[in-house]
Amino acid sequence: MSTTIEATTTEAIRTEEAAREGQKIRPRSSRRIDRVHYLFLVPTLVLFTIAITIPAIIGIFFSFTNSIGFGEWNFVGITNYIAMFGDPAIWQSYGFTMGFAAVTVILVNVLAFLLAIGLVARIRLKAPLRTVFVIPMVISGIVIAFVFNFLFSNAVPALGQSLNIPWLSESILANPNLAWIGIVIVTAWQAIPGTLLIYIAGLLAVPGDVYEAADLDGASKWQQMLQITLPLVAGYVVINVILGFKNFLNAYDIIVGLTDGGPGTSTRSIAMTIFTGFSGGDYAYQMANATFFFVLVVVISLLQLRLTQGKNQL
Repeated sequence: MSTTIEATTTEAIRTEEAAREGQKIRPRSSRRIDRVHYLFLVPTLVLFTIAITIPAIIGIFFSFTNSIGFGEWNFVGITNYIAMFGDPAIWQSYGFTMGFAAVTVILVNVLAFLLAIGLVARIRLKAPLRTVFVIPMVISGIVIAFVFNFLFSNAVPALGQSLNIPWLSESILANPNLAWIGIVIVTAWQAIPGTLLIYIAGLLAVPGDVYEAADLDGASKWQQMLQITLPLVAGYVVINVILGFKNFLNAYDIIVGLTDGGPGTSTRSIAMTIFTGFSGGDYAYQMANATFFFVLVVVISLLQLRLTQGKNQL
């Protein structure tokens, strides 16, 4: 106890002397950063640089060459970028991916939000139901795709034939105009659990007193959802939309397992086009495609943040 008093007295004397000399003493915590912060930051920064930053820079560099992935190469400037903008196959993959991402992000957020409202309500067996609904999140996308491929190609057509329903008697994955619907269904089935958890967290953060006051004012459940719930969880909606759109733009494994980009190239995503080019000798060409795609995703993310500015406060 006496030691503590002496230390405090010494610090007070030192502060007073410094004040007389016109000096301003900052707290010790603000003069230096604790070394433990670097212990967590530096290894992560090094791994990120080695695994992400350096490969990205190398890829951008080779997008200005005629490299096929190995052997000799020469600089060709922006030739790959010019050729890419005139390639209808590239634009077809961009059109499919953008449309698929937009439809899926709307479907996932609407269904996840409705499920979240049900799972935070005063119903029985809430905990087991929450566990069941998050199971798809822990299963590999390629495994899910192969299972649904079997269902769409065998089980569903067999059911349609037994019920004598013509449009259900054929696999939608074999129809160039309908195959995208199967991809949307499977992608949404896997993506809803993660979105659902975020919405549950947002709904549980809403004070119950707000709804009690609304009940006293005579507001219906529908009015409460539109005028109370949605405004208070708007930040969570923004998070889910941005993360979902970014993830769906990178769609690859589920599409490979379901249609492999077919029929023809009707469901070939941007990621599939890039990876197919890597194995087909178009390394530099597809690196230009990947670089443009990266810039496009960054621009879209910034636009989303700009449009939702002020609405993403949690």
